[in-house]
Amino acid sequence: MKAMLCERFGGPEVLALRNVADPPPPEAREIQVRIAARGVQYVDVLMLVGKYQFRPDPPFIPGGEAAGHVVAIGTDVTDFAPGDVVMSRHTLGACAELGNATAALCDKVPAGMSLAQAGVFRGAYTTAYHALLQRGRMRDGEWVLVHGAAGGIGIAAIQVAKAFGVRVIATAGSAAKRAACLEEGADHAIDYRSGFVDQVKALTDGRGVDIVYDPIGDKVAEESLRCLAWGGRLLILGFLGGGPTNIRSNYLLIKGIDAIGVRIGGLNENEPALAATNMKALVTLAKQGKLRPRISHTFRLDQAAEALQVVIDRAVIGKAVLLS
Repeated sequence: MKAMLCERFGGPEVLALRNVADPPPPEAREIQVRIAARGVQYVDVLMLVGKYQFRPDPPFIPGGEAAGHVVAIGTDVTDFAPGDVVMSRHTLGACAELGNATAALCDKVPAGMSLAQAGVFRGAYTTAYHALLQRGRMRDGEWVLVHGAAGGIGIAAIQVAKAFGVRVIATAGSAAKRAACLEEGADHAIDYRSGFVDQVKALTDGRGVDIVYDPIGDKVAEESLRCLAWGGRLLILGFLGGGPTNIRSNYLLIKGIDAIGVRIGGLNENEPALAATNMKALVTLAKQGKLRPRISHTFRLDQAAEALQVVIDRAVIGKAVLLS
């Protein structure tokens, strides 16, 4: 089969299309998928440079989420059959024509969702759902401030929040990205680059927001603390802004704020049953038309380096996908 190999640590240029051996037959609880679509994630960028918490040694095939057709099943698999169209989760290996995946981490693609959309669904939506509903304890009628709102997990957060009756303020750095946030359901979209506290306070009549959803970190996180109302929750999802911030504990004390870390990999590893339940709920919401991945860039498998570069350049609105 053909696969994109990371042959040494580095930037997107280290990827090369190679002919490699097909994966072995699926183990008892696995399925084998002929992959048609793969989501492109910032996690892949970190993995290529050896800076992700899971650090495989080259050569390896990157890619953690995909969609395609089942071609074989393990002896203990009862929920899938050859020919089923599925969304699959992989530790590695999605950037290939074939891949094995644990059956419990796969779901059938709901009617009305394309293979391209299915290939980018799992990572973004499971992150947003777990962050907002479980870590953030989001309730109907609350206000949520979503940073990086035009990215994959940002748009997912907008859609999940609106599905549960929450008012959303989205931040993004360009007019096109802010327009996309409004199209996806945000109540307001603001430019955060010259400061956003006054804008958030004005939109909430001085009260502030209940939840900040923050994959940016750095100075954005510190300013976000000033936007939170009493009992607010700061959800820490990552550090795309260049690194973590030093949380000022006086803000937490005075306003009764919770600063909460969110790592979907940690949920998958430590609470797999809850992770599976969450995915079932998300598939139901997708069937109802409440969740719909937005794809701004489509590439072929052999263009994986180009796809990762547009992610690095923050040119993507929603998700980028690699198609066979």
